[in-house]
Amino acid sequence: MRPVALALATWALARPALTRIPALMGDAVLTGGLLTRALLAGSPALTGGAMVAAITGRPALTGGAILAAQEPSPYLPLGHWATPYVEHLIATGVIADPAPLTRPIREADLVRALRAVDTTAATASVRATVRRLLAELERGNGAPRYYLAGDAGAAVATHALRDPLEIGRGTPPRPKGASRAFATGGLALQLRLGPLVAVTHPYFDTRLKYDPDYFGKKDRFIAGRNGDAYLDARWSFGEICFGSLGRNWGPPALPGLILSPGPYSYDHLALTLGTARIQLQALLTQLDDLPDTSGTVNHRYLIVHRLLARPGGRTTLGLWEGNVAAGPGRTFEPWLANILNLGLLVEYDQNVQVNSLLGADFESRLGGVSLFGQLLIDDVQIDRKSQSDSEPPSYGLTLGARGAVRGIGWTAWYTRVANLTYRTSNPAETVERRFVGLGRSFSDYDQLTLSASVLPAAGLLLSPEATLVRQGEGDFRLPYPPPSAYGATPSILSGVVERTARLALGASWQRGAWGLAGNGGVHFTRNAGHVSGARDTRWVGSVSLSYRFHFEGTLP
Repeated sequence: MRPVALALATWALARPALTRIPALMGDAVLTGGLLTRALLAGSPALTGGAMVAAITGRPALTGGAILAAQEPSPYLPLGHWATPYVEHLIATGVIADPAPLTRPIREADLVRALRAVDTTAATASVRATVRRLLAELERGNGAPRYYLAGDAGAAVATHALRDPLEIGRGTPPRPKGASRAFATGGLALQLRLGPLVAVTHPYFDTRLKYDPDYFGKKDRFIAGRNGDAYLDARWSFGEICFGSLGRNWGPPALPGLILSPGPYSYDHLALTLGTARIQLQALLTQLDDLPDTSGTVNHRYLIVHRLLARPGGRTTLGLWEGNVAAGPGRTFEPWLANILNLGLLVEYDQNVQVNSLLGADFESRLGGVSLFGQLLIDDVQIDRKSQSDSEPPSYGLTLGARGAVRGIGWTAWYTRVANLTYRTSNPAETVERRFVGLGRSFSDYDQLTLSASVLPAAGLLLSPEATLVRQGEGDFRLPYPPPSAYGATPSILSGVVERTARLALGASWQRGAWGLAGNGGVHFTRNAGHVSGARDTRWVGSVSLSYRFHFEGTLP
């Protein structure tokens, strides 16, 4: 509870200063009825552009240029059926990305983007998709409201993994398993109470029993968890979110290098301060305990900070740091939790030990093409004075682009994660939660992917994909090599390199309350299982059918 108390205290102290920023700076800022009444001393509340113009004498910034903080809104879950349709509309330029380099997206931000679509220039399938998404995401405003959504479904698959490219990778190797049928179901409740949103989504999924990435109870007929369970409060210049919510920092086409939905959603405290043009962001959470090299159990914590800036309407830049703090009896430390502190300086100033990672994100739209990238620097040796200075570099890199040709969205990207990335000589400082990477699920690999998306008919989304993965024998779950072995340790693609080529097609069809989705492809693998000359060709696929319903109304 100490991080929550610290955040609330910080907000209480900062609030008077924040409300004076418009007068001091003269810049257009986000406004709403409550702030207007405070500034105009009881006058009837102006809203939107009228208030900004009244205060500053300038036209109001709208759309992505302001932070729509007064409007309560939940996030669209990363696994929601609407997410691939939204990403297609963003890739094809039908809508602007409401949250570049950040996922999930707030539903209210998506609604604004969808309302701004020029439907006169859109195809019939795009118009139908926009109407379907608005019908799903638009909610009544005003009085406190509830929204209750349920779903039930069945699936058959040749594997139990979320990503078929995980098969055979990692330590221990992810098993393919047997083909099985699965049952799913859940209820999602949203409460909108002024500036506060409460969300909970308990569900069951029998697939979880066979997924090695799921660490929960597996010895019953069904397995279940809370996909989302959080409280979110927003004001004119920030946000506090506490609870469980899947997040991704970086280009949305692939898992982020420091934060991704790979380890399933987990409870955390997230803070955001600033406007939509420039923000300070932070995430704090407690990880599972792990022993160090002596066998002593360490308490572990993750603290991530990011500065996100949008200097223009087409470019977004991010600078971030991640810190894994571990130690026997260690607790959350305020100098690391401070959103304005730099972890590297804190490490020296407070004389504390943490595993620090630095990174940068970028996305820029040039004409009809968006370029994106992400860089992670885990450990790069500069000195060359002793044997320990020959340690191989630890890093991660992503470069890619996406755009559209005649309504067909395309995305191409290349990524690599070095052999020793995410691990240190102290295993308690590994960047993972319950043996799943907080960013990427694997290290010592590179991957090239070309994918597309098209809406040939209303409700039907097709997504072909071609991928090449080269996986070395390194893995962040393995012990760190001693200094005497640094010279013989490859920086990437160690040992016998397994090569997998994947050709696949994904499809999603939504009509009314029903949804049908599938994904199937062929994997051609050389040096299978890291055995020289071994070959394997296999079909992997899944098909799911779901039924959804919902109720909404005003709270009594």
